Amino acid sequence: MSRPIHGRFTRSWLLASAFAVALPIVSLPLVAQAQSLTLDQALARAAQADPTRPAVEARLKAADAGARQAGVRANPVIGVDLEDLTGTGPYSLVDRAQATVYYQQSLERGGKREARTSLARIEIDLVRLRHETKVLDLFREVELAWVEAMAAEAQVRLARTRLDIAERAQGEVDRRVKMARDPLFAGARADAQVAEARIVLSQAQMTADTARRTLAGYWNGGVDFEIDPAALEDTAAAQDIAGEAAPVDLALLDAERQTAAARVRVEETKAVQDPTWRAGLRYLNEGRDMAVVVGGSIPLARYDTNRGAIERAQAERTAADADLLSGKVLRERQIARLQADLAARASEARRIEAEVLPAAERTVALVREGFNRGGFSYLDVIEAQKVLIDARSRRLDALKAYHTHRAQLARLTGRHAALIPASETVR
Repeated sequence: MSRPIHGRFTRSWLLASAFAVALPIVSLPLVAQAQSLTLDQALARAAQADPTRPAVEARLKAADAGARQAGVRANPVIGVDLEDLTGTGPYSLVDRAQATVYYQQSLERGGKREARTSLARIEIDLVRLRHETKVLDLFREVELAWVEAMAAEAQVRLARTRLDIAERAQGEVDRRVKMARDPLFAGARADAQVAEARIVLSQAQMTADTARRTLAGYWNGGVDFEIDPAALEDTAAAQDIAGEAAPVDLALLDAERQTAAARVRVEETKAVQDPTWRAGLRYLNEGRDMAVVVGGSIPLARYDTNRGAIERAQAERTAADADLLSGKVLRERQIARLQADLAARASEARRIEAEVLPAAERTVALVREGFNRGGFSYLDVIEAQKVLIDARSRRLDALKAYHTHRAQLARLTGRHAALIPASETVR
């Protein structure tokens, strides 16, 4: 009775040990499995790793310092005048010298300080808005790289499908050649088709690897991620209304217009002449007396009235007004064109999926069935397979173009503006 018990115990111990050893081995692929990367995650990583952020922080500090400096008043002047210190005749002695200590202050007129301060504050907004538009440009680049990586992985799947079809056809041809139902060159041609399909798959894998590395380069990360294939198939956005131009772009154009208008005001204030007032005490050495001295001066606006600078600023303001109007019109025109292209590409992909691919797949099945019965040649099989692969490739091109247009549309409408880091937008 003890032997069976001991045998069962030994087997149980061995099974438990084997399970304990195998469990880490089974779980290893789960640990090393690449994580799915969404578009929003890619954009957020790229925004956090944006190398231009330190420069923007410095420019914002510079603009803030400029705003503080713009509100500073002109410094006063303290001076000393010595008169009749020496000369000829009765003025040859120092006893008749006069010394004046004075305090001098220039007064800015015409709202110069207010105009400078207003311009400096607008320039702070200008720096921030310019950076936000550059971040949106970065998002467009990242999204296009994400589309390239997504399409490249789909191209790898298509190349594998092509290789599977070629290898299946190769097996059928080899069987027919061995049965002397097809000539030897048919087998050689099938081998060439398989070799070509393997080369295409290898090139597609290299392209996909390059695209993934390019995408990961925007945040200096690794390529241990994968993109959900369902994202390529999602064309629901073609039914949505794109919306208006990005508020950030329009705000930038408006800030440039306000900056130009503020510069006009600054140049106009420069045409107003500033008086200088002086007050002091005069010491008369001869009689040891003191006297109060008051004076002032103001430039004569005879030659320099700052007319040219004012006209230049006014012309720049007119150009900024025109840029604001034309920029909005041009963006709306581009949005409408991309919206139409988006719908066309989505419709093309859906129609190929619904109308072309089923017919092409049925044709391949029928030709291969007839080929096995001896009713078709291998060339007919190749042609049917080529039509199927071309249809799938065309659909992939349509989907890639769809997502490319969507990336351009996202930039124009500012769809990803909410992903700009808060530290760059809140000032």
